[in-house]
Amino acid sequence: MIKGDPTREAAYALLTAVFERRRTLEDALNALPPMEPRDRAAGHRLAAAVLRRSGTLDAVLEPLMRKAPPDPVRQVLRIGAAGLLLLEMPPHAAVGTAVALARTCGLAPFAGLVNAVLRKVATDGLAVLETLDSPRLDTPSWLWASWGTEARVIAEAHQHEAPLDLTIGPSWWLEGEILNSSDAGNPSDAAATLVPDACVRLPTGSARYPAGTHVAAVPGFTEGHLWVQDAAAALPALLLAPKPGERIADLCAAPGGKTAQLAASGAQVTAVERDPARLARLAENLARWRLSANLVQADVVTWSPPELFDAVLLDAPCSATGTIRRHPDVPHLKRPRDIAVLSDNQDKLLAAASRLLRPGGRLIYAVCSLQPEEGAPRLAASGLRPDPFRKSECPGLPEAITSEGYLRTHPAMWRDWGGMDGFFAARLVKDQGASA
Repeated sequence: MIKGDPTREAAYALLTAVFERRRTLEDALNALPPMEPRDRAAGHRLAAAVLRRSGTLDAVLEPLMRKAPPDPVRQVLRIGAAGLLLLEMPPHAAVGTAVALARTCGLAPFAGLVNAVLRKVATDGLAVLETLDSPRLDTPSWLWASWGTEARVIAEAHQHEAPLDLTIGPSWWLEGEILNSSDAGNPSDAAATLVPDACVRLPTGSARYPAGTHVAAVPGFTEGHLWVQDAAAALPALLLAPKPGERIADLCAAPGGKTAQLAASGAQVTAVERDPARLARLAENLARWRLSANLVQADVVTWSPPELFDAVLLDAPCSATGTIRRHPDVPHLKRPRDIAVLSDNQDKLLAAASRLLRPGGRLIYAVCSLQPEEGAPRLAASGLRPDPFRKSECPGLPEAITSEGYLRTHPAMWRDWGGMDGFFAARLVKDQGASA
């Protein structure tokens, strides 16, 4: 009986789900059978490496075969090549586990092919790798073209796993400041352990840990003192500048990171989410973070609140191309035609969001997208007046404020600190004389 390798089998299952069933990597990960956490994590890391660099891996593999292999065999070859070229596995282990994987997956007739091809990769693959334009190979043409002059630096950033960013909750604030262990004064024990040597305090306030950090091991996470949120994802709520007592609506609110930021400011927050399962997750998160908000299950487009809001935050559903470092399945699942559908929905949400705002109120529209169509062109649907951001409003990141006063981040920004997600955000204001 062939002994299986749970790490490779998990990676194979994940890749099959993404490439053949068009499921998200997160959904596929949740659908894996029970296994040891370390095998699950290692399988996820291996699958993510293949998704991130599949164009490059295919360019190394294809010249070594007379004809294209069946898709299941291609996944086995990609897994073996990723181990050899990207994860620095010993050649005998990478080749041997790939051959065994072929057999356990019912691909025994191709075991010899897998063995022969990967032995050649082990011998010559690294030299071939140095000759390839990997950023271009690993990026679908339609995405590369849409990113313009920044395409190469964005694609280069996508080749690397993202660091772990955490937003720090109010239970770990001390007199309005987050203290390092090196700070003067008399910090609490929690604050003293908040930013260890392995962590970087970013200018916007996020705590950044190295890629691969197990979040459950971070001091304070399991206690609900902080939550996972990319530094760029934390910017829209910061730029909204919530004030204590303000009535603020957070639309399309799950999983709740921005809701938590707003609630932590002392604002009266109403979080609106259409999906009941996602709303339940939001409620669980807020309870763990010891924060409260008024939760509403509703479709934003048709929802009518009893009272208008001082401010609205709309982080709209989008292509999520700004999160490719964290979600390397995105380029393999999204298509150009998806952008038009998403843009139409964003227009509907913006028009609805503007109706929820009192005269004189402000709205932040945000998307975690690098696609130009999902940014500034959508703002006209709100019927509101743009209120440009000032560079001083984005600490440590003035280059993210465009000449028009929009926020536009991309993964190559803060390169020395490990980059950030791609986001677009704009601030809009309803004039005092405008009708509700």
